[in-house]
Amino acid sequence: MALHCFTKILATAGLALGLAGGAQAQPMHGVAMYGEPALPPDFRHLPYANPDAPTGGRIVTGEVGSFDSLNPHIRRGSTPWQLRFLAYESLMGRSYDEPFSLYGLLAESVEVDPDHMWVEFTLRPEARFSDGSPVTVADVIWSYETLGTEGHPRYLNAWGRVASIEQTGERSVRLTFTEPDRELALIMGLRPILQAAQWQETDFAESGLDVIPIASAPYVIDDFEAGRFVSLRRNPDYWGADLPFRRGTNVIDEIRLEFFADGTAMFEAFTSGVITTIRETNAADWATRYDFPRVQSGEVVLSEVPHERPSGIIGFVMNTRRPHFADWRVREAMIQAFNFEFVNQTLNGGVAPRITSYFSNSPLGMSHGPAEGRVAEFLAPFADDLLPGAIEGYSLPVSDGSERNRAGIREALRLMEEAGYTVQQGVMTGPDGQPFTFEILLQNGSSENEAIANIYSEALERLGIAVTISSIDPAQYRERTDAFDFDMTYYARGLSLSPGNEQRLYWGCEMAGTEGSRNLMGACNPAIDAMIERLLTSESQEDFLAATRALDRVLTSQRYVVPFWYNPIARIAHDANLHYPGTLPIYGDWINWQPDVWWYAED
Repeated sequence: MALHCFTKILATAGLALGLAGGAQAQPMHGVAMYGEPALPPDFRHLPYANPDAPTGGRIVTGEVGSFDSLNPHIRRGSTPWQLRFLAYESLMGRSYDEPFSLYGLLAESVEVDPDHMWVEFTLRPEARFSDGSPVTVADVIWSYETLGTEGHPRYLNAWGRVASIEQTGERSVRLTFTEPDRELALIMGLRPILQAAQWQETDFAESGLDVIPIASAPYVIDDFEAGRFVSLRRNPDYWGADLPFRRGTNVIDEIRLEFFADGTAMFEAFTSGVITTIRETNAADWATRYDFPRVQSGEVVLSEVPHERPSGIIGFVMNTRRPHFADWRVREAMIQAFNFEFVNQTLNGGVAPRITSYFSNSPLGMSHGPAEGRVAEFLAPFADDLLPGAIEGYSLPVSDGSERNRAGIREALRLMEEAGYTVQQGVMTGPDGQPFTFEILLQNGSSENEAIANIYSEALERLGIAVTISSIDPAQYRERTDAFDFDMTYYARGLSLSPGNEQRLYWGCEMAGTEGSRNLMGACNPAIDAMIERLLTSESQEDFLAATRALDRVLTSQRYVVPFWYNPIARIAHDANLHYPGTLPIYGDWINWQPDVWWYAED
């Protein structure tokens, strides 16, 4: 199995950028943030897809939790996350073998202003919704306007950067931006396109289980039971089956999403064959739990899929809107008190690598020594306001691996005292005389997070800090986290090799006060916003890399999150009749790689 080199792709894009200088806008089969797409106009299929994959069969996945909506594009309700990607088509589609490229799906061509002030898409005449009606420019405009004004917060930020949208021909539509933006053309190309007519008599923002979406994707919702399962069937009349982008993809007849109360019930469903694939995130469990009879007989295959993605950030996030976590010294004390080496040994057998920064495990990650070159230059204007470590270098503490973590606890005590706290009669007490206590909010069904929280709370007790661990159902959890009603909670943000405008949604200042946003930590820092702006407006590979590494430094040194570990491989146990190509994309097992390029064939 081969993985391509990210830096080689960037170098090729940089060369293409130089060669394309001064070029005029013209319709293209694809678009790249830097230079031109790697695949030519006459490409036959995505490099990691099997064009000869047979059709048929089924794949059954498991999820912990529930759902009460089939509309993944609004704030209201809980929706199976896969519906965003399985049930809706966009104008362009991503190749997971390239960090910055899109290729035509609903759109047969894309034209981008050389100054990055507008993008124009031309629809394919054959594009159809699942009811057979054509996808029109009116549907595109309605989708963009509705998602941008009534949709989930993930859509709002980018839409605010669009000055206008207009029809420019029978099948073409142009979006003009408020200011030059190199990435916005790609973001707009990935917006889901909905059928406007379906929503004429329905309140889009309040829809739940009452509306089964009419979409243009390869799959349609065939059946569901609220909170229990959703079954999607491959549309035999899908209009785009012969597109090069779709050749060898979406060939499994049924995708069934089963929901379970907890991880134990889900694993039992897999061992008995109720579900046919499961991802294991715990290395120790992978080594010890997967020896049940169906594995021994060969009915179940254990696959490990490597990737070159950033680690992202996974851990317990601190809500800086809460006064006690507004002080960086308190946040650093929480990091010092977290005995990673002991937790990792207890839960993973010590084999899981730690997340050391937001973009670790990739060329985009920061170095841990002093900032140099362009990175230092970008950070220099903010030097007086950056936290210790941002410029001179920052690394997470390393314990001796023992349960007591004496060095970490001593340093945590020192930091808490520096922040004005004292231990009185065994209780950590604030300057106001009140005990320092907080709640770790978790969602029901996550036994691993509960185990981590329990070990962590025992360590915090040594500091005189009493922690309450609360596990609540998914609906309550979403309601509270959307309203930022928590002290500390589990946090996971996957980051890609092509970071862009979504960085504003994750930790941009504007999102800090927007309920329902993904900025759970409440980050609002001029240096963060400035580095995001730099990476979005970089004209060269060198500046893009420097801006991302500088952003990584600021985020990490802000100490918003107590980091856990990441998986440099995906561990997927699956029915032996489910197969995937031997050539892997650089993103590895990323969003919908399974089931997009998987197929069913009896072994």
